[in-house]
Amino acid sequence: MTAYSGLTFSPLLSWWLIGALGAALAVVIGLGLWRGARGTWLRLATLGLGLLALANPILIEEQREPLSDVAVIVADESPSQGLGERKARTDAAIKALQDKLAQFPNMEVRVVGAGGANRSDATEDGTRLFGALERAIGDVPRERIAGAILLSDGQVHDVPTPEAAERLGFPVHGLLTGDRDESDRRLVVEKAPGYGIVGEELVIELRVEDGKKAGQPVTLTVRVDQGAPEVMTAQTGTTVKIPFKLERAGRTVVEIEASAGENELTLRNNRAAVAVNGVRDRLRVLLITGEPHAGERIWRNFLKADPAVDLVHFTILRPPEKQDGTPIRELSLIAFPIRELFEIKLTDFNLVIFDQYRRRGVLPTAYYENIANYVRKGGAVFEAAGPAFSGPLSIYRTPLAEVLPGRPTGGMATAGFRPMLTDLGKRHPVTADLPGADAEGGRPTWGRWFRQIEVEPAGGTTLMSGASDQPLLILDRVGQGRVAQFLSDHLWLWARGYEGGGPHQEVLRRVAHWLMKEPELEEDVLVADVEGDRVQITRRSLEPRDNPVQVTAPDGTTTQVELTQASGGRRTGTYRAKEPGLHKMTDGAKEATAIVGAINPVEFSDVRTTEAVLEPAVSATRGAVRWLADGLPDIRRLPAERDPQGRGWLGLIGRGQYLVTGASQYPLMPALLVLALLLAGLLAVWRREAK
Repeated sequence: MTAYSGLTFSPLLSWWLIGALGAALAVVIGLGLWRGARGTWLRLATLGLGLLALANPILIEEQREPLSDVAVIVADESPSQGLGERKARTDAAIKALQDKLAQFPNMEVRVVGAGGANRSDATEDGTRLFGALERAIGDVPRERIAGAILLSDGQVHDVPTPEAAERLGFPVHGLLTGDRDESDRRLVVEKAPGYGIVGEELVIELRVEDGKKAGQPVTLTVRVDQGAPEVMTAQTGTTVKIPFKLERAGRTVVEIEASAGENELTLRNNRAAVAVNGVRDRLRVLLITGEPHAGERIWRNFLKADPAVDLVHFTILRPPEKQDGTPIRELSLIAFPIRELFEIKLTDFNLVIFDQYRRRGVLPTAYYENIANYVRKGGAVFEAAGPAFSGPLSIYRTPLAEVLPGRPTGGMATAGFRPMLTDLGKRHPVTADLPGADAEGGRPTWGRWFRQIEVEPAGGTTLMSGASDQPLLILDRVGQGRVAQFLSDHLWLWARGYEGGGPHQEVLRRVAHWLMKEPELEEDVLVADVEGDRVQITRRSLEPRDNPVQVTAPDGTTTQVELTQASGGRRTGTYRAKEPGLHKMTDGAKEATAIVGAINPVEFSDVRTTEAVLEPAVSATRGAVRWLADGLPDIRRLPAERDPQGRGWLGLIGRGQYLVTGASQYPLMPALLVLALLLAGLLAVWRREAK
């Protein structure tokens, strides 16, 4: 506690009026002095006393409590600080600074961290030291801030402009924790698509930076969505174009990794990833109906309900062997363009559906072979069998038999039956959790069907069974393509609501999407869904597996995640990511990736220590940037008008702020005293003039 005395005025009249009276007094006194009038000085003293009384001088005594100055130390705790000796230098510098600043009286030291893995500012925006500084001094007036010292590698991502930094009102100094002339190789993605059309070629443009070394050979490894890696050669400092294609709709992650250079700080920025959302331009479907039947409209309604589907539908109304004498010129039927559909444009279709089709001499044998090859090369065929499939006109008696999973036995069930899910069907995402499948007693609530083609499974997976547990729905993978078989033509009973109906649209939708390789319907897959820093891991499989999932973080550390049983052939678990980036996971058989925060964190875009980023803003505050590798500079406390930095030292401002805890006022001219003095003065002037 200190005391302070001072003089102040509380005028009884406004200052301009007192000034006017003073001016008039000066004129009168000046005139008296010019004429040599007697008593002029006595009049000056008397009238001056009156003016002083109007100004009302007051003596003030204050009790003051000094306020401490605040110095802030902001420590960079971002992952890049773990490289080399940076963290050790930071910890040692903090300890030394605290010891030095503790020697200054009335100095409060605040140490804050920024960019740490468990901090709210550890985001995809990178290291944000100035944001942490603002939060640290948010409760302190700027007039009390002595200055700030930033301990960092210089890679700060929220540096203000020099104009904004100057408005801080206190010096900011930077202490760099790394070494000069550090070397590090990094991948820089210059241009990458955010989305693309499935099947079309896309291009990623990137370059490899390696400090001052340009034109050095480097090996790039490219991997598209967990596929086989491709190796290519590039040169540092040169833009490289990497072409690729999207094989399916949904998110596809393209990973690129550059070979290690010499004396690298970290290999994390040798890797980059690009997430591309695949979309289908138009889904082209070819539907061939062998003859008009009650369920034909179900297919049209299902396919035409999706505006993204281009449907080409042919129903064979008049087979070639039919001869009824009608002149050709009077027929309005369209000739079946078999060569255009099954030879020229077959690969343009994403899905080919045979609905109760039978051999009637319309398609030559060579075209069936074309369809089988179309499947092996990645196409999709959905065969909805009718009674003809079990007879001599069955399409199984063509080269299509090589890709169809169900071999007809020649029998056909006509008694009523209720479609059931097999054990594998209860685990497969196409049929798991179908509406009405989990009724009481284990029997679905669906309506019955009354016809089923009997087959022997030659391959694939049976998801639904019917009469006498005969296969009803079979899915199979053939080469790069897929095939589905529905062995009944009574799906339309569900659409008509017979005995309550059934989920006919959902079944068709899921089967069609599985044929289109939609990732959400893959039966043996590892999936990672990200929400904030939490990763929900789901493994779907047809065979029970209880082995854990190993997660590899961007820094190379691994974590074992145990999965718990869920419905529909799924096991789930939760993993909490400690840093942003690409997290890889595997269960030994399948792999998945999880993108947490930024897919290519700004924090590791460049990890070389530099003073160029901080220098403009620090200089605007009259601060300086120093290298801890040269030793810790001395810290001095200086008046605000002094330059707060010099050779080998950094300065903090001594603010000298205080809090007034009490005050007393003493008028120097009490009214009675002033009145008495004025009367005495006037009397003296009267007597002087009377002589």
